[in-house]
Amino acid sequence: MRNFGRVVRLSLRYRWTFFFSLVCALGVGVFWGANIGAVYPFVEVVFQGESLQKWVQRKLTTAQEHAAQYTSEVESLQKALAEAPEAERPPLEAQLGLAQSRLAAEERTQRMYQAVRPYLGFLPDSPFQTLMLVIGLLIVGTLIKCLFQFWHGVLVGRLAALGEFELRKLFYRRTLRLETSAFTNEDTSDLMSRFTYDMENLTFGLNVLFGKMVREPLKAAACVAGAAWVCWPLLMLTLLVAPVAVWAIHWLGKMLKRANRRAMEGMAELYNILEETFRGVQVVKAFTMERYERLRFHRRSKQYYWKSLKIVRYDSLAHPITEILGIAMISLALAAGAYLTLEGKTHLLGIRMSDRPLSLGALMLFYAFLIGTADPARKLSDVFSRLQRAAAAADRIYALLDREPKLKEPACPVVLQRHQRDLVFDHVYFHYREDRPVLEDICLEIPFGQRTAIVGPNGSGKTTLLNLVLRFADPVRGEIRLDGVPLPQMRLRDLRRQIGLVTQEPWLFDDTVYHNIRYGAPWASREDVIRAAQQAHAHRFIVEQLPDGYETVVGVGGSRLSGGQRQRITLARAILRDPAILLLDEATSQVDIESERLIQSVLEEFMRNRTTLLVTHRLSTLALADRIVVMDAGRIVDVGPHEQLLSRCPTYRRLYQQEFTQLRESA
Repeated sequence: MRNFGRVVRLSLRYRWTFFFSLVCALGVGVFWGANIGAVYPFVEVVFQGESLQKWVQRKLTTAQEHAAQYTSEVESLQKALAEAPEAERPPLEAQLGLAQSRLAAEERTQRMYQAVRPYLGFLPDSPFQTLMLVIGLLIVGTLIKCLFQFWHGVLVGRLAALGEFELRKLFYRRTLRLETSAFTNEDTSDLMSRFTYDMENLTFGLNVLFGKMVREPLKAAACVAGAAWVCWPLLMLTLLVAPVAVWAIHWLGKMLKRANRRAMEGMAELYNILEETFRGVQVVKAFTMERYERLRFHRRSKQYYWKSLKIVRYDSLAHPITEILGIAMISLALAAGAYLTLEGKTHLLGIRMSDRPLSLGALMLFYAFLIGTADPARKLSDVFSRLQRAAAAADRIYALLDREPKLKEPACPVVLQRHQRDLVFDHVYFHYREDRPVLEDICLEIPFGQRTAIVGPNGSGKTTLLNLVLRFADPVRGEIRLDGVPLPQMRLRDLRRQIGLVTQEPWLFDDTVYHNIRYGAPWASREDVIRAAQQAHAHRFIVEQLPDGYETVVGVGGSRLSGGQRQRITLARAILRDPAILLLDEATSQVDIESERLIQSVLEEFMRNRTTLLVTHRLSTLALADRIVVMDAGRIVDVGPHEQLLSRCPTYRRLYQQEFTQLRESA
């Protein structure tokens, strides 16, 4: 529950909301007990055919008579005790103590009735009118209780929503700090499960904690206080069952938390299947794998079903356990209370239960208070599983929230001006797994303003090289320096502000074309956006082909645009950023030949006075490069201009021949 406590502390920042919710919960508890207390005047006064004035006067007279009787008894016992020999004194002393305690009880009763008698003159003097008064007070008390309950529900809902709001923001901020390797398909589905399903369970838990877990114990406390006021020793006797209840609830809580954690992991697996299937639905349909996917989903759903069923079993145990223990407590109270009242006793098994024998009305009030605790106990048993589910959700959320990103910000970052010297790879090694190296001994110096193309077969490490420049990951050995400063010594924000990126798979957000181009350059004006779009040869299709021009919403990932249109918009985004370093990862792979020629003319102009790294396999794009780096199996195998590489590098010659053959076949 430690992590759940951290979420609670987030909610408790809103102190006034919490304070007023407590006030309302206290109001609910007080009026709950007061309404149950109406049992006493019904039984003791109204059903005896008396008004309150007559009842109080009768009780006062009875107390005075009993006090006189006990006074006489005390005096006679004191006299007998003074004359008795030493051997006979102990039983007389016990009788004297009992008589004195009864006398004191009767005197307290007299003082109480004498204190309230002057205020009863305004009350009705007939039994029926007294009954109507009690009913009226009961209705008013119920209305006030319901009003407190309404505002308590509103304030608790607000408190839980604010706690979720703070945690969701914190979770999102910490998630964005994680390295890019944490956002694979499987990890993304798990993140979505934590953001949605787990967060929802956590909100339910906060509602329960600040709602029923505060309100219902206060209602029970009011009833317990009332029962203690009637006869606290009898209450202590009935609570002998409580330790068994505490142990049973503790055991059940551990089982529920474990079962809920496993169910949440199962839900994350379902999210993963859904994301994979929906993203790859074209592949699923093209290869007629619908039946396979249905079976896969069925198996995972079945696993989740069995895990959920275990929660249901444990959850279903909570109510019977509390009910059995509650019945045991009430049965014990019934037996003990009936004995004391019907037999007119004040002691049970040699233990004093009360100073005066309990009247029928007092005993009925005691039972009413005990029954009044049953409703809060029932509601708390229903709530128990939600708290355990919320605790399991908090553990899953904070497991990720406490995870430190692998890429550390420097304690004393070096402030670097706009890049103007060189970018150096100094014996760089990188791998995701030690037995599978991705980059080995990369040594490369790129002077400022040079356009360097990187070519190689698939899996040779080209894109990984660009990712290291962006510091999406750090080398396992060696270092990368920008103008002489190792990248880990710079703030990530300062480094990435100098870089513009266009990838092979352009990603647009579900927003307007205007805001997608402006993404990463919030200071840019509308004229700047249009100018960047014109440079990327995107302005014409935006204005002429899109229904709302720059205000057209492009859909998730740019799904309402073609691949070439998406790529030109992402190129316009990079141009608008005006980076000192430009990274192009197959940036023209999805545009037609005519658009590619236009974009290349723009790139040729835009690359001037910028360090540019181009990952490409197109011959036309290689013409933009001053130098070509050939990679194979994570190593640099050759560096040079096109003509020299064609004559001396077998890997480059093979790549060239493959591209030339593809161009000839497409023609």
